[in-house]
Amino acid sequence: MNITLALHDCGILTKRSLKHIIKNMDQLMGILIMPTVFLLLFRYVFGGAIDTGGTTYINFLIAGILVQTLAFGASTATFNIVLDLQRGFVDRLRSLPIWSPSLLVGHVVADLVRNTLSGIIMILVGLLIGFRPTASIHEWFLVLGLALLFTLAISWLSVILGLLVRTLEAAQWANFLIVFPLTFASSAFVPTDNMHPVIRVFAENQPFTHVITAMRAWLVGTPIGNSGWLAFVWCAGIIIVSIPVATWLFKRYTPK
Repeated sequence: MNITLALHDCGILTKRSLKHIIKNMDQLMGILIMPTVFLLLFRYVFGGAIDTGGTTYINFLIAGILVQTLAFGASTATFNIVLDLQRGFVDRLRSLPIWSPSLLVGHVVADLVRNTLSGIIMILVGLLIGFRPTASIHEWFLVLGLALLFTLAISWLSVILGLLVRTLEAAQWANFLIVFPLTFASSAFVPTDNMHPVIRVFAENQPFTHVITAMRAWLVGTPIGNSGWLAFVWCAGIIIVSIPVATWLFKRYTPK
């Protein structure tokens, strides 16, 4: 494999995926509207009913909403992969002298761009409704680095799901059934202290909680425990396993 040509192919297919964001109103709404709606909903509907100790609820909430937004944004890869497979775009690619996994890379990089925009919008809206971060420049970079790494991890998992499911309907539900429980059975919206013991054990030891706890600690100074390094380990481990699995599935894919 020629690395230069492979990078060129990845660049072309990444540009294609980025154009889809601009031309697809659904994706634009996902970037602009959904993070804002979730943030406002939890801030003003549940904010007065949840005890978060010495931290205001909006400061507690931002990290959880950010991770939820990143997870659902990265899940777009599943839908786009299935769409390319159904429309025969993958078959046309295989008839050309290009590095075939570049299609997967293009979708993953597009997820990074989409999530970066969503995250910026969410932080800005949070500042307007009372979010007051205490993070230093160094901590902001830690939040950014973890957010990008988390997006990569979920995006590559989403690629795998896109290669396993066969319909757009299944693609829409597959990620929802994974991301939704992991988000709510975590420290995203409420502290884990008062959860049922079984759920609490799960919530405190799953990757979403470690990512949320680390981001919350860097943003507003809450206790971090071991979550800082565990969050990076979880994300890196998922990426290391997911990339070869996704590449193998893509090379073996045959239409039904």
